[in-house]
Amino acid sequence: MKNKFKRILLKLSGEGLLGNKPFGIDEAILDMVGESIKKAKAEGVEICIVIGGGNFYRGVSNTNKAVSRPIADQAGMLATVINALFLKSTLNSKGIEAEILSGLSVPQIAETYSYRTAQDMLARGVVVIFAGGTGNPYFTTDTGATLRALEANCDALFKATQVDGVYDCDPKKNSDAVRYTSVSYDEVIAKELKVMDMTAISMARENKLPIIVFKQENQDSLLQALRRKGNYTIIE
Repeated sequence: MKNKFKRILLKLSGEGLLGNKPFGIDEAILDMVGESIKKAKAEGVEICIVIGGGNFYRGVSNTNKAVSRPIADQAGMLATVINALFLKSTLNSKGIEAEILSGLSVPQIAETYSYRTAQDMLARGVVVIFAGGTGNPYFTTDTGATLRALEANCDALFKATQVDGVYDCDPKKNSDAVRYTSVSYDEVIAKELKVMDMTAISMARENKLPIIVFKQENQDSLLQALRRKGNYTIIE
């Protein structure tokens, strides 16, 4: 089965780069992710990416009396810039042109995000890595990913996770958990399924953006999901 998507946004989690490490980046995992993107791009797919920063710092988890939510979120957004730098370097080493557009202004590191620049890069076949979230606190990387996918006119949002789709409960805690092959936006919201925050799901529903949730476990995972093979869940 051939891929039917012309342009996608790939949402990667920072935790997905940990491998067996308690902190930071496992180089083998980073290389595997790079290879999976290379294979997907070879299919002729235009790719943009949003990557989280949870392997370094999570704003929500680190909010406390000493550190307010806006400050914690800013630190979390900076963590996504760190991951974007490593991912860009990995893709470049594989002969893939990739650039970072940041929602935070960090001009010595990356160009600041603009809609026109993103569209121009994607049209030229550049893999665009959106870092720095939206540049604003209180927005998760899931919401930022949905926003960027819509702005970039993507056909779908592909979310790489540690499990092979959306379940009715946590499969890591409940062996009887049931995986959905497909599920509606409304059902995700009504059942409060833990896949993306409700703001992200609501935005996707309002704009009819399909979300494909799959497990990033090897170099072919993204390619398989693009071809609608293997285990995954589609939210639409």
